[in-house]
Amino acid sequence: MTTPNTPTARLLHHQVDGPLAAPPLILGPSLGTTLSVWDAQIPALARGHRVVRWDLPGHGGTPAALFPADGDVAELGRQVLRLADALGIERFAYAGISLGGAVGTWLALHHPDRITSLALVCSSARFGEPAAWRARAALVRTQGIGPVADTAGARWFTADFADSPAARAALAGLRHVDPLAYAALCDALAAHDLRGALAHITAPTLVVAGRDDPATPVAHARELADTIPGTTLVELPGASHLAPIERPAPVTSALLSHFAAATATDDASRRGAGLAVRRTVLGDAHVDRAIARTTPFTAVFQDFITRYAWGEVWTRPGLDHRTRRCLTLTALVARGHHEELAMHLRAALVSGDLTPEDVQEVLLQAAVYCGVPAANAAFAAADRIIAEISQTAEEK
Repeated sequence: MTTPNTPTARLLHHQVDGPLAAPPLILGPSLGTTLSVWDAQIPALARGHRVVRWDLPGHGGTPAALFPADGDVAELGRQVLRLADALGIERFAYAGISLGGAVGTWLALHHPDRITSLALVCSSARFGEPAAWRARAALVRTQGIGPVADTAGARWFTADFADSPAARAALAGLRHVDPLAYAALCDALAAHDLRGALAHITAPTLVVAGRDDPATPVAHARELADTIPGTTLVELPGASHLAPIERPAPVTSALLSHFAAATATDDASRRGAGLAVRRTVLGDAHVDRAIARTTPFTAVFQDFITRYAWGEVWTRPGLDHRTRRCLTLTALVARGHHEELAMHLRAALVSGDLTPEDVQEVLLQAAVYCGVPAANAAFAAADRIIAEISQTAEEK
């Protein structure tokens, strides 16, 4: 279910997706984007969560006047709490991109009783030198949003992705942002520095970084992960600052795994979390076929693998899905499970979690430790699947 809100003078504009009775998950955007920055993640996340996305002041449907000229990240955090209260949400999981992640960090530090789990995507405890942000704020106040929009593509996306329809749509949206609100948010980022407090965060935390991100480099993500206790770090190759747009599948996979681990506390929740992760890893079509083929005799096994393999092991926070895929491929090569190997190869490549080059490295490693004949069969299967995927893409 998707529910847009009715605008009010004091609440952030927002949209609600998913079952109202499901565990709540609030998503925060990056500066210059709207709640649509999360569009690619919603279908998967909303299966098992009540997902609430919000717009920054002066962005999308939130009035610019909602953010004072001297506002800070704490003010945004308080507005998120007011939104949660208005929706009757007491405790919630939270994920945020960049500035949206800074809001989540503030919430986890100052209102730990409200945050069940935290994900920081392309974010930082301190977003570079304050002078650069103040200079950008001054530029926008004097010349409008145009100069920033003209250069945002190089900050937001890799060169290979910058001309894609998704990138162009995000950049076009930036030109509709209120300049004064954008400038005030730049000033808020200039003042933001939570480096000394990160060790006090108690919520289970995931940090996702784009390896090609110039706005919040990988070093910022590693600082978050090294300082926040028990954090899982996922670094995405081929991703810049707006990783949820540029690499939607791996970001979705990481979020699903992280939030499923936090909510899977009994058989029913493990089954629900496992089904969501299974769909993300293997694809809806495969899972739908498996469910359709289930008989009274095989139902107990389907329930077992959904709860145990997918709901307990694949949802554990210690390894990201990309790493688990590599381990799974190696094990299937070693044991000669060719049908399962082909299924996992196809799913990994179609999802974007692994590239053909990644698969090549995994199979070479397997050749050394599992044997050349086993790897030979695996290379043949992978070559065939890569060719089929390429042909399908060309036909489209």
